[in-house]
Amino acid sequence: MKRFHVYILASKKNGTLYVGVTSDLTRRIYEHKHGRVAGFTKKYSVNRLVYSEQLNNSLESIAREKQLKNWKRSWKIQLIEGSNPEWKDLYEGLLG
Repeated sequence: MKRFHVYILASKKNGTLYVGVTSDLTRRIYEHKHGRVAGFTKKYSVNRLVYSEQLNNSLESIAREKQLKNWKRSWKIQLIEGSNPEWKDLYEGLLG
């Protein structure tokens, strides 16, 4: 069964945030880290994975992405710090 992920990237602790969705989190974060995603994340060096959620289907994940994008910045920061208070880059943990 295919899994989907909603994720938050940051440029640094309390820096610029980006919310995205993907069906392959490891590949997608790799693309962000290596500048293979043109646009906002590349322009502002937003490539540190600081939060992710796994969901069961694409509709749930897209709805959650939209919800998070509409949240106030302070709510997103609280969400991140609830599971990652140090704002560590979680990408290495994906690699095993």
